[in-house]
Amino acid sequence: MAQPEHLTTPVDDVVSRMRALGAVLPERDGVGVFNRVYLAVTEEVGRRLHAGEFADPRAAATLDVRFAERYLAAVDTAAGDRRPPACWRPLFQLRHHPGVRPLQFALAGINAHIGHDLALAVVDTCRALDCEPLDLEDEFDRVGDLLVSLEERIREDLMPGPDLLQIADPLTHLLGSWSLERARDATWTTARALWALRHCADVAEEFAERLDAAVGFAGRMLLTPLTD
Repeated sequence: MAQPEHLTTPVDDVVSRMRALGAVLPERDGVGVFNRVYLAVTEEVGRRLHAGEFADPRAAATLDVRFAERYLAAVDTAAGDRRPPACWRPLFQLRHHPGVRPLQFALAGINAHIGHDLALAVVDTCRALDCEPLDLEDEFDRVGDLLVSLEERIREDLMPGPDLLQIADPLTHLLGSWSLERARDATWTTARALWALRHCADVAEEFAERLDAAVGFAGRMLLTPLTD
């Protein structure tokens, strides 16, 4: 008997949107560089959901989609000549700069998405599912572990060859200044703080604005143009 086809899920829908975006972005476009990286992550999440590898697939899918929607909203905002969140502005402003290397674009996008969007996506998911952040911890860790495992592949794919990357190369120092794993750990704490502040709207809004600005500042540093 033939196996039934997988039903389309909301994760499949955001994968389709990212594929369509990737099809129109030039290879050297900084947003395109990040989009390829993020598409690979989201495709893998979708594969694992279809394979039944998440203990709570509904929570995992909701978190993944709310997470992706924040990136896609930033893309749509920039495309409409409006200002995206501060965390994303450096990538959109410098996406065509010839002095910024592909690995920098990838890390700046990851910085914006993990450092800012993921915490807000956890809060969005808790509201959508009427649950607490601790109820999502396993799904958060599984998605985070996937991101960390792909970081090495990203660096291998986008890193200059060993003859180009010398100890004195400024890129070496930039790479040592940021860690996806540390960013993920900080994001979990931030998400719990935002959730605790949900009944104090003014304080929560100010907290989120400061987070957005701080992550944007880090992104601008990651995108420092480098000489070849």
